[in-house]
Amino acid sequence: MARTFAIKGSKKLLNAWAFYDWANSVYSLVIASAIFPIFYGALFRVADIEKVSVFGGEIARAPLISYLTSAAFLFIAFITPLISGIADYLGNKKIFMKFFCYLGGISCIGLYWFSLENIYLGLVCYFFGLVGFWVSFAINNSYLPDIAFPEQQDSISAKGFSLGYLGSVILLLLNLAMVMKPDIFGIEGDATEVAEIKAMKYSFVTVGIWWILFSQYTFYYLPVGVKRKGVRKNIVFNGFMELKGVWHQLGNEVKLKRFLVAFFVYSMAVQTVMLIATYFGEQEINWGSDSERTTGLIVSILVIQLVAIFGATITARASKRFGNIRTLMVINILWVFICIYAYFLITPIDFYIAAGCVGIVMGGIQALSRSTYSKFIPETTDTASFFSFYDVAEKLGIVIGTFLYGFIAQFTGSMRNATIFLGLFFLSGLFLLTRVDKKP
Repeated sequence: MARTFAIKGSKKLLNAWAFYDWANSVYSLVIASAIFPIFYGALFRVADIEKVSVFGGEIARAPLISYLTSAAFLFIAFITPLISGIADYLGNKKIFMKFFCYLGGISCIGLYWFSLENIYLGLVCYFFGLVGFWVSFAINNSYLPDIAFPEQQDSISAKGFSLGYLGSVILLLLNLAMVMKPDIFGIEGDATEVAEIKAMKYSFVTVGIWWILFSQYTFYYLPVGVKRKGVRKNIVFNGFMELKGVWHQLGNEVKLKRFLVAFFVYSMAVQTVMLIATYFGEQEINWGSDSERTTGLIVSILVIQLVAIFGATITARASKRFGNIRTLMVINILWVFICIYAYFLITPIDFYIAAGCVGIVMGGIQALSRSTYSKFIPETTDTASFFSFYDVAEKLGIVIGTFLYGFIAQFTGSMRNATIFLGLFFLSGLFLLTRVDKKP
């Protein structure tokens, strides 16, 4: 019955593809953006230590998670094109998408056992949670030109992000209730672990279950992939050869190449903002107490998610009237003003206003970038390989952006100075977009 509805452009297929954002976005919100950064800091505060013995030496908590995140994204940047090339060659993208979905979901559940005593297990689960999320997300992105016609791609891409924001907010609200009122859920602490931290661990389990459970709807309707002709041997080698072929094609696709360069620059800043927003708010905003800090940070993340739903929708409508590239240029201009405003944030109210502004442009720039790239790629059956370049650009941007942000913050002694630095990335992205053909 699944094959009956697996027709390009059909409503069921489009909705099933978009629904994967509902399934996996809980990871990026609950774990990457909201609960885990707070949990990680609380773990060290309860133990009253700043360093932990790991990998043959002692290292402070912030550099440890920073280095691990960078290592994970470097690994993702390497493995994504490899997997995409093999998937296209085999004509079975779905099996790889399933594998990394389940790897990420199980790793989220494994974070329940994250502790300073089980530090290696916790770090492994954190590492593979990142890998599972980003690789499966990249494969899902590569399905876009396979399941939707060009005129459908902007709207369905925006719908995917909107579903992701909505679903993740629902679960985060539940997790917020668990953390703030653990006794209502029967969660009790013990001598070594307070109830709030235990509630955060349970929230990691809910993410893994949610992710795996709701992804089944997507897997039911998505096609296996495009079948390839010829003998299938030396699969890994041929996967790299296909990527090399895509690289050569980019040389002939001037519009696509210019867009990728612009995307690499401004996405570097967007993804860095997403990763450091919670840490910035925790350190630079004048919160009244620890409980107010926890609640305020989670509320600000919720504001971003809810506003982003409208931001993605408004951006999709604007792109129909003004074109994708012009709309992206305006969004980059708005990002520049947000970065300048962030430099002056002091009070929680200031932070909430900034969160609302970020939400408006964050959902829009992600959804529109994805659909614009999909429109620019040439007619081909190896869509996974093309989207792997898109994904690699994003991941390498994260590695560079987060490293430079941290270096500037450390060198100048303030995270505020680094926000101005991010504004320069958006200005550069704006200039590079002016070199891209304004159609679509």
